[in-house]
Formats: sequence, structure tokens, C-alpha cells
Amino acid sequence: MNYRKSTPVPPVTLDDVRGAQKMLTGVARVTAMEGSRHLTQLVGAPVHFKCENLQRTGSFKLRGAYVRIAGLLPEERAAGVVAASAGNHAQGVALASALLGVRSTVFMPKGAPLPKISATREYGAEVRLHGQVVDETLAAAQEHAARTGAVFIHPFDHPDIIAGQGTVGLEILEQCPEVRTILVGVGGGGLAAGIAVAVKALRPDVRIVGVQAEGAAAYPPSLAAGRPVAIERPATMADGIKVGRPGDVPFRIVGELVDEVRTVTEDELSTALLLCLERAKLVVEPAGASPVAALLSEPGAFEGPVAAVLSGGNVDPVLMQRVLRHGMAAQGRYLAVRLRLTDRPGALATLLGVLSVVDANVLDVSHVRTDPRLGLTEAEVELHLETKGPAHCAEVGAALRDAGYLVID
Repeated sequence: MNYRKSTPVPPVTLDDVRGAQKMLTGVARVTAMEGSRHLTQLVGAPVHFKCENLQRTGSFKLRGAYVRIAGLLPEERAAGVVAASAGNHAQGVALASALLGVRSTVFMPKGAPLPKISATREYGAEVRLHGQVVDETLAAAQEHAARTGAVFIHPFDHPDIIAGQGTVGLEILEQCPEVRTILVGVGGGGLAAGIAVAVKALRPDVRIVGVQAEGAAAYPPSLAAGRPVAIERPATMADGIKVGRPGDVPFRIVGELVDEVRTVTEDELSTALLLCLERAKLVVEPAGASPVAALLSEPGAFEGPVAAVLSGGNVDPVLMQRVLRHGMAAQGRYLAVRLRLTDRPGALATLLGVLSVVDANVLDVSHVRTDPRLGLTEAEVELHLETKGPAHCAEVGAALRDAGYLVID
């Protein structure tokens, strides 16, 4: 669906983005555009990855943060800056501040992944852990700004931030001048808005598609209402785009210049992350994999050549483990099955022998004997298996039933 609305002239221009590009020379990397053979075959047209996961700090956030802080007045720089973030924006602000010689304080949720906390400190910021959710962290950062005079650096709702992120769009046009569709993940909207400003000014024929996680999709209802609308309790593994309300500044630009905003499921996100790792050898966080998820969900919907922006690669190893297993399950390559068997010596070995015949790899076994639901001579076993796809899963299930086991759904 096209959500284009009649809105005021965007507050960010192509000249702003070009100015940001000059400012970022020698600061932000011109990240690679890598072709994807698998997705090219699936889509039927060339598909390229814009690898912002390989940017300094592991995401595009450095671009906007540096432009915003570099534009501060001397007295503002002297007061320092403050930000709130669960990860990527925190690291972008920390490094940008260090490069510009500005003192930075970053508030992060108490549950933020330890690698992101450590990286933010190593880039030079003072890290303060506050609150359990980002909204509480944001309130603490704004209170700190009001109390100390430090400048609050918003992650997406400022023209300088948007101009900095828009340099990704300029690079895409330089690296792939024949591009017809650009897919980009959307949280607050800063990256999508910046890319849209740059690309539509130079190539209005290029289609720009924003992608949101289904459980944190604030843009579709907001665009339908013609104003930013907050959603309650956004929920997704993609914390980089887990934003409950669009920013006022990017919302106007997205409404005017972004051609479509679509959503993807958690299964599609995990499958996309797995594909990036296996086929492209790229570590990408769930938010960064959202454009790939959109391509996988409806490959025929996009005219090529396609550029998919992999916006970040800062994924917590614990989350990566969970997501990869989830992705394998979504592809039918991971099977969890519960069944009952007679509790006698050798029964488990016999069961494992059945699985060996059908070439199912056993990852984990849970053996329960003491449960009031079980008969006196029964035991319940839960198996986690690595399989080769949906057909193999069906073969495993059939082999167990043919061997006389009661499989519990």
C-alpha cells in the first residue's frame, strides 16, 4: 500500500546531505555494496547489500551523531552531550564525541547487552545504567540534560541526524547507479528519511520501501492517521527498530518521500539473519536483516536492481544463538519433539537408534520419569534435533510413529 501523504516541504534538503557527506570524509567509512547471488536468483534481478554493519561502531549511527555534534556551538560543546540508547546510537555518540573532543554521557537500560555497554565505554563515553526499558532511560537522559545543560542528542528526531544518515543514500547511488528499489529498516525513521531526501532529489524514479517489525510497527497506523501515533508495548527481537512512536521530523519526510512501509514477522527476521550469516558471511543484527526479511517474504514485489541496507551488526552473542536456532526452526532445520516410551533399560538407546537411521542429529535430550501425568512404567523424553528441512522433519516424525512411539504435539 502506498502511504504517500501531502505534507510540508521536508526540513532536510539534498544540500544538507551533501554537506554532511563532506563533513564525514575521513570519519565514516564508505561501506561496501556486496551482491547476493541467492537473493538475485530468488528476486529475478540483481540484489545488493549496503553493508552498514561494517561501518565504524557497527552501524550507520555514527554518521548522524557526528554531524549533529559537529554542528554544535562552542558553548554547547563545552557543556557536553548526553544520549539514551540500548546500543547502536550509544556507540555512535560515544565515538563521535571522542573524535570531536566533546564530553559524552550515555544512559543505557540496565538490561542492555554487556558487549554494547563495554564498547560504549571503550569509545570514551561515561555510561550510566538506568531503567529497565528505553523510555525510562530516555527520561533520565533528558533530566540530566535539563539539570546540567548538556545537549541531548536524539537518535533520529533532528534534521542534522537525518542529513548524516542520508549519506547512505548518496553512496548507494554512486555505487549502484542503476538501482531501482531501496529497502531500509525503519524504527524512528531517521535513516529512511535521510535516504529518501538524498535519493528522491537525484532519482525520483527509485522506489524506497521501509521495513518494520510486525510487533513494533508504528509507521503504518501513523501514516494512515496523518500524524505520529504511539503504539503500546512494541515487541520484537529487532531492538534497533523497536520504537513505539515515529519522530516528528522524520515522519513528515517518510510520509512525503517513502513509497511504502511494510512489515515482517519474527520468523522472517530470524530466517533473514540466518541467510546473511550462511550465504553472505555477514554478521547482521535483526534490525539490519529486516530488508532481507522483506525480500524473502515477497521476492516478486520488488523491481531490480535492489539495494538492501544492512543497517547494523551489533548483535549480542546470546541473542544471536537464540535467533539462529529460531531461524533454523523456521526453515524446518530444527525440530523439537516430545514422546513417551516405556521406562526400561535400553529404551532411550533404542529411540536414538531410530533417529540415527533417519540421519537426525540429536542436539539435546531431556528425560523425565517423575511426573504425575505419567504411568508407573512410562517416561517422557523431549528431543531437540537438527534436521535438513521440512521434508526431513516429516520423515523423522513418520519413523518415530512407525516404531511405535507416542509423539505428543
